[in-house]
Amino acid sequence: MIIQILLLLVGLALVVFGADYLVEGASAVARKFGLSEFVIGLTIVGMGTSAPEMVVSFIGAAQGNADIALGNVVGSNIFNTLLILGLTALILPMGISADNRRKDIPVNILTTILLIVLGLEHTLFGFGTDGLSRLDGAILVVLFIAYMWSSFTKKTAETTQENEAKPIKPWLAAIMIIGGLGGLVAGGNLFVNAATAIAKALGVSDKFIAITILAGGTSMPELATCVAAAIKKKGQLALGNIIGSNIFNILLILGGSALIHPLSFADITYVDLGILLASALALLTACYIGKKNSLDRLDGSLFLLLWGGYMAWLIVNL
Repeated sequence: MIIQILLLLVGLALVVFGADYLVEGASAVARKFGLSEFVIGLTIVGMGTSAPEMVVSFIGAAQGNADIALGNVVGSNIFNTLLILGLTALILPMGISADNRRKDIPVNILTTILLIVLGLEHTLFGFGTDGLSRLDGAILVVLFIAYMWSSFTKKTAETTQENEAKPIKPWLAAIMIIGGLGGLVAGGNLFVNAATAIAKALGVSDKFIAITILAGGTSMPELATCVAAAIKKKGQLALGNIIGSNIFNILLILGGSALIHPLSFADITYVDLGILLASALALLTACYIGKKNSLDRLDGSLFLLLWGGYMAWLIVNL
């Protein structure tokens, strides 16, 4: 057990540091193309900080463990929105732009609804099976490509004048990206294997360990990025990071996982899916509760209360 815990910590460290180098390198490259702060958060940083979830879920799917792949993404999206944005809003209330309201937040909600509909086909419509087939995975991946294309082509003109004390040279950025990916792959493999072994030793279900430990661990890059962005008063970067990560998690990570191995929804409860949808809707309600068009400290407090209630429910229903 001690060895597995040490491997878990080593894997988590590799994942976090790998994601950090990946984000730094990718962001340096992105700025060369004049992308806006929000777009950098939505695409490059969002995808970079979600790379741990991708590695963990893909490895889980390849090993035929749907609970790891699915639970990791469901838990990560809940963790991202309710805990990370909740904490970030307490540090720095974030403005929600008109474009966020019209496109980005609705896409996040529609993506979540699509996941639920595809995953509960048999329950809702009486055909197919409850879960994500390879066809469902292909649909999600195609939608991800379309959304990323739309984000890059529409907003590349919205540049920011962000001062970098020491710009990263292209060759160094390339090394950081490659090294970061290597750390993510190695760390993700260690993390999944160790977490699964610990869960089985303790008699805890794979779903619980995925929604809590795996989801929290793989979301640490998002947490670190958002807190750092809040301290530096980069609210749009933090918001873009979380929205981008959530969309990336569902469309590409679960879509790709389903292509590797079909995912069953058998162990995902209606409460899990309800909280997932509620967390997506919470971003929209934040536009109208408290200070309008802002994710303020009241919204952040409500997000944290909802996350705490869900964690309590999970513990009670072990």
